[in-house]
Amino acid sequence: MRIHVVSIFPEMFRAIADYGVTGRAISQRLVSLKLWDPRDFATDRHRSVDDRPYGGGPGMVMMAPPLAAAIEAARKEESGRVRVVYMSPQGDRLDHLAVQRFAGMESVILLAGRYEGVDERLLARHVDEECSIGDYVLSGGELAVMVWIDAVTRQLPGTLGNAESADQDSFAGGLLDCGHYTRPDVYAGIPVPEVLRSGDHGAIRRWRLKQALGRTWRKHPELLEKIELNDEQLELLAEYQREHELEKGR
Repeated sequence: MRIHVVSIFPEMFRAIADYGVTGRAISQRLVSLKLWDPRDFATDRHRSVDDRPYGGGPGMVMMAPPLAAAIEAARKEESGRVRVVYMSPQGDRLDHLAVQRFAGMESVILLAGRYEGVDERLLARHVDEECSIGDYVLSGGELAVMVWIDAVTRQLPGTLGNAESADQDSFAGGLLDCGHYTRPDVYAGIPVPEVLRSGDHGAIRRWRLKQALGRTWRKHPELLEKIELNDEQLELLAEYQREHELEKGR
């Protein structure tokens, strides 16, 4: 996957280019990351990329011409159609389905805004869609772009050491993930669930599925309304709910 990022702070992206899963994917050439600084496309000696908003008000607004020039420069490196995504709290929510959709793209241009936002004419002429990581405002779009890159990169074949890791993440299959345990066997007086030490892979699979169903029911029950549970899942969820009620009554 080829990812282009338009940002006035390209240095920030060392956090994903040099570390962790994304850094490994880039070093293995599963993902390419190219950064475009709109200041390099400014036409004045101050390399200006922002100006005061028409109509007054606080803050500054990012100017259309340098951003458009950076986007077009990125487009020219792609032979076919490339989608431009602007990270904005006004965009559609970046959920698991959206991540999977983006992971199917060969290339993308991500725009990180700053200040009070981006000139609306730039969005109308050069941006295909807006994407949000949550209903809150950040100082800039760089962190949102990095969240996008990390989430999408995990879905690309060959990125994770274990091919099953992404399939077992929270929201994969519409459910939250189950709890996980490692050594020591007992911590703070709490032992690892015996089933996980049993070696019975069938029992472990059912336990993990039950915990995933139960966690989803307790923490995000609205997710269960979006999927059709099979007979086994309905049985395990009912079993979890009974155990939960008994635990509350103690």
